[in-house]
Amino acid sequence: MKAIRIHTFGGPEALVYEEVPEPQLKAGEVLVKNHAAGVNPIDWKTCSGGGAAPFIGDLPFTPGWEFSGTVIACGADVSGFTSGDHVFGFVRFPSAAGCYAQEIAVPCDQISLLPAQCNLTESAGLSLAGLTAWQALFDKGQLLAKQKVLILAAAGGVGHLAVQLAKWKGATVIGTASQANQLFLTQLGCDQVIDYNQQHVSDAVQDVDLVIDGVGGQTAIEALACLKGSGTMVTLPSVTKDEVIAAGKERGLNVLPLRVEPNAEQLQSLAQLNASKLLRLNVTATYPIENTADAFKDIASGHTQGKVILTI
Repeated sequence: MKAIRIHTFGGPEALVYEEVPEPQLKAGEVLVKNHAAGVNPIDWKTCSGGGAAPFIGDLPFTPGWEFSGTVIACGADVSGFTSGDHVFGFVRFPSAAGCYAQEIAVPCDQISLLPAQCNLTESAGLSLAGLTAWQALFDKGQLLAKQKVLILAAAGGVGHLAVQLAKWKGATVIGTASQANQLFLTQLGCDQVIDYNQQHVSDAVQDVDLVIDGVGGQTAIEALACLKGSGTMVTLPSVTKDEVIAAGKERGLNVLPLRVEPNAEQLQSLAQLNASKLLRLNVTATYPIENTADAFKDIASGHTQGKVILTI
């Protein structure tokens, strides 16, 4: 079969689409004919030598942690799945998962069946961002109905799903975005959208119960002023988490980091919401796997609206 691999850390030029050995199915795994894979910032960061690079083992490395596809075989000790099932998942993170490939062997306890109403291609981009949003809002943030949540970078892959999940929960939702994304966020359910190019977020909103920080650094530190004393910030960018946590501590505020984890039960909830049209995944671009380098350049720009997906 063929897959994208890197043999040295580097930029998009390090990506090679080449013949690789077929995966060997183990107990507790299913073999999937891959249909599509989500492209995420962690992918290009890891291939550059950052991100999850300390956890992936020796090179060569096949990137990708989320996928959608069709089950073609089941290993021993697998129940609930059979050949022909459409499935999606976020697997093995932060260890290597190899989802930029024509076939993958994945743990059955980290994937979920896809309802017939879900689009198979789009679902490749739902799991990582969806689980990040879910775990930030509900596991770390403990968001409740009628609370107020501020989402920084609300038009991004995680942000636009967090907006919808928070509205589904019954919260008041405030998002930050450029002027170009104002209408998009309003259509998703944002009660208030702040153009970060025009005003400081702390001048526009105060006393929020929860901040989901998808930006990090000084932007996150300034947004601490929006929190009520009993509120919480969940900061997602790992590079700046320590300085944001320290700034929160100085102000007596609760700041929590998050490293997203595979969770099949939460995947099932996301799939059901998507099938019921209560959760919409916005796909900004799709690329054939042969053009993964172009997808990396797109996602590395930091200005994509929603998700980028590879078709395989």
